[in-house]
Amino acid sequence: MGATGSKLEKALGDQFPEGERYFGLENFGNTCYCNSVLQALYFCGPFRDNLLKYYANIKPVTDADENLLTCLADLFTQISSQKRKTGVIAPKKFVHRVKKENELFRSYMHQDAHEFLNFLLNELAEILAKEAEAEKPSPDNPSLSEKGSNGVKSPLENGVKKEPVETWVHKNFKGIVTNETKCLCCETVTARDETYLDLSLDIEQNSSITSCLKNFSSTETLNADDKFFCDKCCSYQEAQKRMKIKKPPHILVIHLKRFKYIESLGRYKKLSYRVVFPLELKLSNTVEDVDSEYSLFAVVVHVGSGPNHGHYVSLVKSHDHWLFFDDENVEIIDEPAVQTFFGSAQEYSSNTDHGYILFYERQDTAKIT
Repeated sequence: MGATGSKLEKALGDQFPEGERYFGLENFGNTCYCNSVLQALYFCGPFRDNLLKYYANIKPVTDADENLLTCLADLFTQISSQKRKTGVIAPKKFVHRVKKENELFRSYMHQDAHEFLNFLLNELAEILAKEAEAEKPSPDNPSLSEKGSNGVKSPLENGVKKEPVETWVHKNFKGIVTNETKCLCCETVTARDETYLDLSLDIEQNSSITSCLKNFSSTETLNADDKFFCDKCCSYQEAQKRMKIKKPPHILVIHLKRFKYIESLGRYKKLSYRVVFPLELKLSNTVEDVDSEYSLFAVVVHVGSGPNHGHYVSLVKSHDHWLFFDDENVEIIDEPAVQTFFGSAQEYSSNTDHGYILFYERQDTAKIT
């Protein structure tokens, strides 16, 4: 990073804890979508802590045993154990693994950071779940006792449905929404729960995250061709439908739907709408009607005027200071600078740097372990 790196290191030394590291990530040809997400996840304290703990407790990994989880844990361990505070790391092994696991990311074309985040979290959770299942006691394995490592009896056996394994990825990111449908004839309410690792929100011009969340939970009437089949009435009826957050996650990831398919154009268009995202967020409209308080700690920003080209950078908050990560480059920025990434108030603007994925940490719950 040269003179710029020395200047940054000097600034960091005065304001940041000795053990923290701020490393840029080398770009291997349109891998900014990956780098920006990795920086947001690295500065997600509970996620990083779990990943480093995981790496410290596993045996040395051979090439045959490598997977996305071990490669990411290795990368985060490399960064956290550097002697210097700043520098550049080449996430070559991790990027190679991503391309090996998912053909979508094998080309050098522009990729979507949200698709990558979604793939990564689900893949990590699946690996952890398989490892947890493999460690469970089995009738065929006499070396394992009837009880698990925490002394609790294994739930399953013949004919009893297994509960899905709750990994630390789920404990950090998983929330639950309930989809309620009320028949307007008999007033029976049907509820269906769905889990999520991130919330995708429709956006409007000159709006805010709070208004987007209210729209997400707004009531929709099902009528005409969209009538609801009511099991109690045994017929199609008019109904009201709404979605509410039943269980807020510890880490709330909000994806702003900035890319919309325009039929008249026959292609996707980027919505550069101004959407205000607050540094402190109260999540209301939940099933329990209890506000949950969140604090913003990372933003993945899409730079560019369209969905098929552009660039990704990230903003992260670390120890009450904001930093800007652009692949290999790292800078300290002022907190007001975060507001410049809200979007454009006019349809046509020279500002093409728009907040795309927001990361909030819940402040009113105990730390995830």
